[in-house]
Amino acid sequence: MLKGIDPLLNADVLYALRAMGHGDDLIIVDTNFPAEAISQHTVLGDVLRIDASAADVVRAILTLYPLDTFVDDTVSRMEVIGAPAQLEPVMQEVQAQVDVVGGPTMIALERFAFYDRAKRAFAVIQTQERRLYGCFALRKGVVGPDP
Repeated sequence: MLKGIDPLLNADVLYALRAMGHGDDLIIVDTNFPAEAISQHTVLGDVLRIDASAADVVRAILTLYPLDTFVDDTVSRMEVIGAPAQLEPVMQEVQAQVDVVGGPTMIALERFAFYDRAKRAFAVIQTQERRLYGCFALRKGVVGPDP
């Protein structure tokens, strides 16, 4: 245990967050997402796991992880099939966590476009989120110099 670091963030996740660079994607997914198969295509090559809800995982990650401010798709969600504008409660909860750090409104990605983005990501974190469409992409920003 370390002071100042959310206890949800295990050593493997901390390693991945630290190793990522500006513009790299972190994918946060629910229990139904094919995380093992998709993770084999990522930079890290293995799925990471945090046993918590998607919103709790995003909250913990955003305590350390800067969001990219240079692109429009910094935060994305998998869209609901047949209802791309629909916001499920899990999506609203994650958006609330993004809002806390001043992040942008999520954009929707069609299911297979989300899978493609996940395959090009640095890492995938699978959560214990059982609600459908609990899948999100966060693009890493920069940590600026000290003033």
